[in-house]
Amino acid sequence: MSPKNRSGTVVDGARHAAAQLKPVTERAKPLARSTGQAARRQLLRTRAWAAPRVEHSGQVLQDTVAPKVSAMMSEAARRLDPAQPRQRRWAKPVGLLATLTAAGGAVAAYIRNRNKPAGRPAQTGTADIRPAAMPNGQPTTPLDTSQDVNSQAHPS
Repeated sequence: MSPKNRSGTVVDGARHAAAQLKPVTERAKPLARSTGQAARRQLLRTRAWAAPRVEHSGQVLQDTVAPKVSAMMSEAARRLDPAQPRQRRWAKPVGLLATLTAAGGAVAAYIRNRNKPAGRPAQTGTADIRPAAMPNGQPTTPLDTSQDVNSQAHPS
């Protein structure tokens, strides 16, 4: 058989099968329509039954689970955020105080040294030591600071 004849045979077979199925499909159409309508009605009933339950479940989740999830997400965000560098609030006031102290010391040294004559050296801490009075009001004898108390006198 040539390919042309084969395709005609296939087409003829399909037409014959369609002719046999036509009465069956005519009987099934009303049944399919009523079944589809029944399925639509049942679908609407099921949706009407499920809608309030889904809404109630949503409210319960929003009131109980959502705050916990929100808190967990906020905590995770804080953990992910890189640490902010610590601010040293004390550094500026301490630096300013040190600068003012140094400036005050410089001014005090200038005032102390401006009245000294140029030819005379400054004293290095020798003070006039005066003897203290005894409890009975009599002055004590001045100590001889030229010799050590524990040293013995050497004849020279």
